[in-house]
Amino acid sequence: MLGADEAGKGPVLGPMVAGAVRADPDAIPDDVDDSKRLTPERRQELDAVLREDDRVAVAVAHVGVDRIDAPDTDMNTLTVAGQAEALAQVARDGDRAVVDAGDVSESRFARRVADAVAAGAGEGANGVAVDVTAEHGADESYPVVAAASVVAKVERDRVVAELDEAYRDRGYDGVGSGYPSDPNTRQFLSEYVAREGTLPDCARRSWSTCDDVLAANEQSALDEF
Repeated sequence: MLGADEAGKGPVLGPMVAGAVRADPDAIPDDVDDSKRLTPERRQELDAVLREDDRVAVAVAHVGVDRIDAPDTDMNTLTVAGQAEALAQVARDGDRAVVDAGDVSESRFARRVADAVAAGAGEGANGVAVDVTAEHGADESYPVVAAASVVAKVERDRVVAELDEAYRDRGYDGVGSGYPSDPNTRQFLSEYVAREGTLPDCARRSWSTCDDVLAANEQSALDEF
C-alpha cells in the first residue's frame, strides 16, 4: 500500500515537499502519527526507521519557489504534482494509494493524482496505473499516510536547516521556520531586503508577506529621505 502527503504548503520560504511511502503495513511503526503531532526528534527517528527497512520504499519530491511563484499555477495543482511525483518514484502498476486531499473535492484530487502518476509524473518517470483514494486528514487515519507526512516534514526541515546555515554564514541571524507567522522569518526578510534591496532566492515572491516586506522597506526609505 502507498501513502502520500506534503509539508510546507504555507511557508513564505523554501520549497513544498511531498513524501510517499510504499510499505507492508506491518512495517509501519506502531506510534507513527501525523507529523504535526510528533516531536522533531521522534520524526527523525521514524524517518530513519522507515528508510532502513527493506519492506519500505520512501520517496520525496520538491516543489521549488520558482514553480510556486509561476503565474499559471495554483497550490492545489502543485500539491497534486508534488504527491504524484513522489508516488511515481515508488509505485507499481496496480498499487493502491491513499493520499491526503489537497482540494475541497476529495474525488477530484484523487483523480488528478492518479492521472498524473499514469502520465509519468516527474522527470524521467514512467507512467503506472495506481488506484488512488484521497481523504482529508488521511494522515490521521492511515499509518502509511502518516509515515509519508513524517518523511515529507523531515525533508522539509532538512532543507530549511540548510538555508538557515547558509544565511548565517552570510551574517544573518537565521531564517526561522520559514512561516509568515514566525517573527524570526519576518525579521530575516526585512533585514535581507534592507541590505540587498531585493528578496532572497528562497522566498516565495508571490506571497503577500513578501509584498508587505517590500512595501515596509520602501516606506522606510521614503521616511529617511
